[in-house]
Amino acid sequence: MSCSTLFALVYSMRYEAEGVVSVVLRPDEPSSPFPSFSPGAHIDLHLPNGLIRSYSLLNASSDRHEYVIAILKNQESRGGSRYVHENLRVGMRVSISPPRNNFVLNEEAVDTVLVAGGIGVTPLLSMLERMASLGKRTEFIYCARSRREAAFMEQVESIAKSAAIQVTWHFDEERSGPPNLKQLLDGRPVDTHLYCCGPGKMLEAFEQACDDIGYANAHVERFAPIPIPVDAATTDPSYSVELRRSGLTIQVPAGGSLLSALLDAGASPNYSCGEGVCGACETKVLAGDVDHRDSILSKAERAANKTMMVCVSRSKSSTLVLDM
Repeated sequence: MSCSTLFALVYSMRYEAEGVVSVVLRPDEPSSPFPSFSPGAHIDLHLPNGLIRSYSLLNASSDRHEYVIAILKNQESRGGSRYVHENLRVGMRVSISPPRNNFVLNEEAVDTVLVAGGIGVTPLLSMLERMASLGKRTEFIYCARSRREAAFMEQVESIAKSAAIQVTWHFDEERSGPPNLKQLLDGRPVDTHLYCCGPGKMLEAFEQACDDIGYANAHVERFAPIPIPVDAATTDPSYSVELRRSGLTIQVPAGGSLLSALLDAGASPNYSCGEGVCGACETKVLAGDVDHRDSILSKAERAANKTMMVCVSRSKSSTLVLDM
């Protein structure tokens, strides 16, 4: 793949909550600090077992001497979170990507609401730190199945207290069920910026609640891809792709992957996760109608049709022109 990589040492690992460990990464060369990042950013962690997984940076965005991530051991793990919990150890050398941000915090917003669902607290913790330092009017809503599974509660409380930020806690086992997000979010100014990271069902409920209330500035960060219809490979037609800068024209076969076709043709697109989650392969679209299947772009960005994730998305039209 074409993504640049950095080298890091696993400096420390710590138990944070039931099923959650944090990992502190420091530069392999102490004299060379990591690239700067903005709140909401993530890195790709290249695991020794060959898997690549994206994790949000949860520490203050002013830090360059270390990156801090946290990983929930998913019971349905495909090998990523399980490897981190069972095999990653302090002192190991790993490759990571430079930070990317598909979940950008609007620091000029008058009102901001941060909604965390379980391990989804990680990017929001960095956002909370930043908004507190700016003295911006912010609210924090933290939802989890139980207190045992809620990581970084003390950090949230400490940051919020320092800046008089209101925190609302919702634990399913104490409230006899999941949160009513429409009820929790209603009543804010219409220009409020709202951010949510958490499980897929929670993100769906968040987006629906914001649509129902009329909030136009709703932002989500997914840590798992939106499922693609299982019959897509049998119904997707073939199409051609013109690579404007390189002068190549390639054919993507029926049901085939655009990324695979690009690689087979000798092109060198950036890519990492291969699931439309990390944003590494975002490519400018010059012409054509895109069938967006990523888990990053907003409805407005999809409608604008200016970029696409070539790892999972494809063309609806017979010809697609990319800035490659």
